[in-house]
Amino acid sequence: MKVLIITGNLAYPGVKDAVKNSKENVLVHLADTQIAAFLTPSKIIKEIKNNFKDELDELDIILVPGLIRKSANEITKELKIPTFKGPTDFADLGMVLDLIEKIELSESKPADKLIEEEKRKQALKFIEDFDNDKKIREELLKKPNNILVKNLPVGEDFPMRVLAEIANAPSLSNEELIKKCEYFISSGADMIDIGMAAGEDYSDKIPDLINTLRPIIGDRPLSIDTLNPKEIITAVECGIDLVLSLDLGNYHEVLPYLKKHNVPAVLLPTNFSKGKSPHAPHERVEAMEELIKKCEGIEFIADLILDPVNSSSIVDSISACNEFHNKYPYPIFFGVGNVSELMDTDSTGVNMLLAGIGMELGTCILFTPEESGKTHRSVYELAIASKMMFLAKNRSSIPKDLGINLVMFKDKHKLSKYDELDENSKNVKLDNGEEFERFVLDPAGSFKIRVEHGTSLDESKIVATHFKKLKADISIEGRYSKEIYEKIIKLGLVSRLEHAAYLGSELQKAEIAMISGKNYVQDFELFNQLKL
Repeated sequence: MKVLIITGNLAYPGVKDAVKNSKENVLVHLADTQIAAFLTPSKIIKEIKNNFKDELDELDIILVPGLIRKSANEITKELKIPTFKGPTDFADLGMVLDLIEKIELSESKPADKLIEEEKRKQALKFIEDFDNDKKIREELLKKPNNILVKNLPVGEDFPMRVLAEIANAPSLSNEELIKKCEYFISSGADMIDIGMAAGEDYSDKIPDLINTLRPIIGDRPLSIDTLNPKEIITAVECGIDLVLSLDLGNYHEVLPYLKKHNVPAVLLPTNFSKGKSPHAPHERVEAMEELIKKCEGIEFIADLILDPVNSSSIVDSISACNEFHNKYPYPIFFGVGNVSELMDTDSTGVNMLLAGIGMELGTCILFTPEESGKTHRSVYELAIASKMMFLAKNRSSIPKDLGINLVMFKDKHKLSKYDELDENSKNVKLDNGEEFERFVLDPAGSFKIRVEHGTSLDESKIVATHFKKLKADISIEGRYSKEIYEKIIKLGLVSRLEHAAYLGSELQKAEIAMISGKNYVQDFELFNQLKL
């Protein structure tokens, strides 16, 4: 296959280097431009006609820079040669050329984005096909490390299931309860937990809590988080699917009800009624062994209790899980929120790492609430992390280049380095930015910008309200800063250049806040970096 690649002066050396080992017959043309992204379809057509007039019939494909703004459709029509966008970074050209006959390139989307989309589709399809394979499911459920919670297979051989806790559920209104549940489901939760209040008895509220949530969760399992025997018994009789938790202090009261209704439970190596909670790994395992013997006749998941960093000991708790996993073929519960909620750092990396540790320990459930700003979207993060670990496990690979990832605030790859300034512009005068000495109100009016976070990103939006003489007269809303500022310009609601620049900056901040889940406050920075 003969491929013609069009590029600019600055990227040319890198492009030549990236394609030198390609098995395809590649021609690299240096167009009359410094920056490849500045090329237009008409200019590319002119370049090709002037330089390849006698070779057009020999070309099979033309690749243009992935960052050009317009579609390559015009080039295809004019030259009668299939023309597609290449990658956004020339370093990925080798990958694109290797897959050029296996993927369907696009005239409008950069090639590397298409490859990412295809890999993501394949990754998610693999997991979906696995979960829908009834024959495999039936065989795996015969093993002691897998159980069925309602209709959901849970265990070491299945993807780790994300259990999202609605904390302090009895204190929420039905509207708040439903909203929280819908948010968790849209975030990817496999199961929903009703979190009760420690030391209280709200057993009278449990029937209504279960009846309120059942229509929302559909076929997903519903659990209850309490050690209160009265609350557990009420929940079991109202059709709860999983009990969190049984320990050596309450098992004798609730066990008959669990057996009668065939309800599985999470087991704790504690006796909270007597204030006993073992710390050393062997003590936790021994207490768990004792409780398992006493709970014979029910399905269970073992929770060795994941401790926060520098509390009892996160190392001891992980060691206890490892010791138990090496000794017994039983499913294990991982309370990830115990760690992420009690650490002042963004939750993404914490959740990813704990999911990886959990996978190696045979964990079947990743449990978390979302009780603080720093753990916002933890359910979503664990849902992605679980899928990544399942793929890595089945491919016998590290959790990298799987088709899905949790890289959110940084970039997976660095852009290739090349000098963006030509020789004539390297010596241009440098000047420093400066603030205006005084604020001048725009005669066209002012804006109040806010972000409304919905139960999912699709339901979130930016709202810009226009004020004229301190009275609101119109609100413009959307999901992208560009559509809002273009509407502002179209309606003539801005007249000063500094005001227009300010609005562009604030709207972009609002969009970043909406996507990342950060709080947006107009005129304040989104990210505060600690100076050391």
